[in-house]
Amino acid sequence: MTKKYFNELTYSVVGAAIEVHKALGPGLFESVYHKCLKHELFLRKIAFKSEMLVPVHYKGIDIEAELRCDLFVENCLPIELKSVEGILPIHQAQLMTYMKLLNAPKGILINFNCVNLFKDGQRTFVTELFRALPEG
Repeated sequence: MTKKYFNELTYSVVGAAIEVHKALGPGLFESVYHKCLKHELFLRKIAFKSEMLVPVHYKGIDIEAELRCDLFVENCLPIELKSVEGILPIHQAQLMTYMKLLNAPKGILINFNCVNLFKDGQRTFVTELFRALPEG
């Protein structure tokens, strides 16, 4: 894995989300965007898991926490979807926690309830794992 790989994958996923947003616009439930984005990723031949259980390990035991990552793309990139008035710090914290639990170097938070998804509706986050990756 390289920074270049993650950046290209991010570009592809955000492009798919923009395609969904252009077709549907803002104002729908998150579940609608989720289904459409899954279809768009499938059409683009981007592998993903939907509603994947996020493992929680605590002091040597596995906790059944029922945490679900909206999309886990190519087994390395968690995507958290929202359709809310505005992104709150708790939304960012949720994604960052998933990234930590999944050992994911990068993650994307997408909010479909905006006018311009590219400008206002998506944010990417990286961890120290990403910073340590080769440029590639």
